[in-house]
Amino acid sequence: MTHAIVFDLDGTLVDSAPDLHAAANKVLGHFDQAPLALEKVTSFIGNGIPNLVRLARIECGLPEAEEEQMKTLMLDYYSAHPADLSCPYPGVIDALTTLAAAGYKLGVCTNKFWTPSNQILDALKLSHFFDVVIGGDSLPVKKPDPAPLFAAFSELKATTQLYVGDSEVDAETAERAKIPFGLFTRGYRKTPVEELTSSFTFHSFQNLVRSIEQHHAP
Repeated sequence: MTHAIVFDLDGTLVDSAPDLHAAANKVLGHFDQAPLALEKVTSFIGNGIPNLVRLARIECGLPEAEEEQMKTLMLDYYSAHPADLSCPYPGVIDALTTLAAAGYKLGVCTNKFWTPSNQILDALKLSHFFDVVIGGDSLPVKKPDPAPLFAAFSELKATTQLYVGDSEVDAETAERAKIPFGLFTRGYRKTPVEELTSSFTFHSFQNLVRSIEQHHAP
């Protein structure tokens, strides 16, 4: 049997909001807009950079005609600076080390595009933990469609499956895929924990391995 865990990236493994915030404000500056607060940009995270740009454009009252240029500028700047300010959440490296040593196959399924996802994993020295990375542009659809999650587990050839994420998008993806879900409660979620369907919740990665043993033992 192959036991596999697939993780979301932004707000789950990595606190990437500071770099997304910096990139978004760089783009807005190009259009002579005042910078947005970190909390506001963080609230836009979860459905990929194109959606983040769309929400930032609407927030600033910019015309829809500017959106394609905004997306291009955002992707260009963010690709050049994917991990200047980002960092893994405390305990992530130890948890991944423990899970890999226990024989779990590990993967990432994110709505962030594949290239910047791998740039971040490389920059933060996390890439070696993962046998597969599915990005928001890896398939014609993205989360909460379950297809990207199915693709990740298919690559891992998993017989037991667990998805770990932080957001409404992740919870819906797992529910639609009928795959057990562990909810990290310190990420970018906007909905109360009790309103999201999960197999278990955890507040720190120091507790993740224990939670898996208690609620999702192979």
